[in-house]
Amino acid sequence: MISVSELERSYRRSRTSLTGPRPEVHALRGVSFDIERGQRFGIVGESGSGKSTLVRLLAALDRPTSGSITFQGRRIDDLPERRLGFLRSQVQIVFQDPMGSLDPRMRVRDIISEPLGRRPGRRERVRELLDAVGLPADASERYPHQFSGGQRQRISLARALAPRPSVLLADEAVSALDVLVRKQILDLIAELVERYELTLVFVSHDLGVVRRVCDTVAVMRAGEIVELGPVDEVYDDPKHPYTRELIAAAPNLAAALAGLEEE
Repeated sequence: MISVSELERSYRRSRTSLTGPRPEVHALRGVSFDIERGQRFGIVGESGSGKSTLVRLLAALDRPTSGSITFQGRRIDDLPERRLGFLRSQVQIVFQDPMGSLDPRMRVRDIISEPLGRRPGRRERVRELLDAVGLPADASERYPHQFSGGQRQRISLARALAPRPSVLLADEAVSALDVLVRKQILDLIAELVERYELTLVFVSHDLGVVRRVCDTVAVMRAGEIVELGPVDEVYDDPKHPYTRELIAAAPNLAAALAGLEEE
C-alpha cells in the first residue's frame, strides 16, 4: 500500500545572528519501511522524534528533501497538488485536536458530507457514518461545541470515512482524551478499520496505546527508526535501549482502567 525509501526532511531555522548561517534541522534521516494493505502500522516516539513530519509527508502535505514515497505503486513525493486528487480521497487524517480540525460554524451533517461534494446519497451516508461511530442521528443538526471531546473525535472519524478511503492516518488521535474515553475511541478505531477494511497508520508517543490497536510498530528517535517489527515482539523483547525507555515510561492503560473501576 505504502512504500517509503531513504526519506530525508531538513528545515532551515531563523538566523540566531545577523552574520551567521541559518541552522539546519534534520527532522527525518534515511527513513525506510513498507506498509501492506490492511496492516495496522504504529509510529511511536517522543515529541521531536519526527513522527508528525513523517505523517505530513505520507499525506503529501509536505515534500521530502530526498527519498521517495509510493502509494499503491505510484510515487507521490514529486507530484504537484493538481495531480494528487486520487490521494486526497484515498488517504484521510484524524488529528489530535478535533475542535481545531472541525469548522465551528458548520453543522455536523455538513462537516461529514463536505468531502462528498454534490454526490447523491449524502444524507444517507451521514446517517450511516453517525451510526458507525456511535452517535445518534440527531447529532447531524448540532455544532461541534455542543459535544464532548470524545464525541468530537467520533465526528472527526465519521468525516474521515465519508469519501471511503483506503488509508486512515491517526496523528495522536487519543492523546487529549481521558483514559476511559481513550479506550473507547481506540476500540472504535479498531472496529472501523476492520469493518471498512482500512489500512491504519497510527501515531502516538505512547507505546501502550499503539499496542492496543496496531500489529506492527516503528519506534522513532531523532528522525530515525531505531526499531521496527511486530508490536508484541517489540513490546515484550525490545532490542534498542530507547524502546526499553519508552516501555518503562508508558502508562498501562489496562491498569488505569482497573483503577477507575475500583473507584
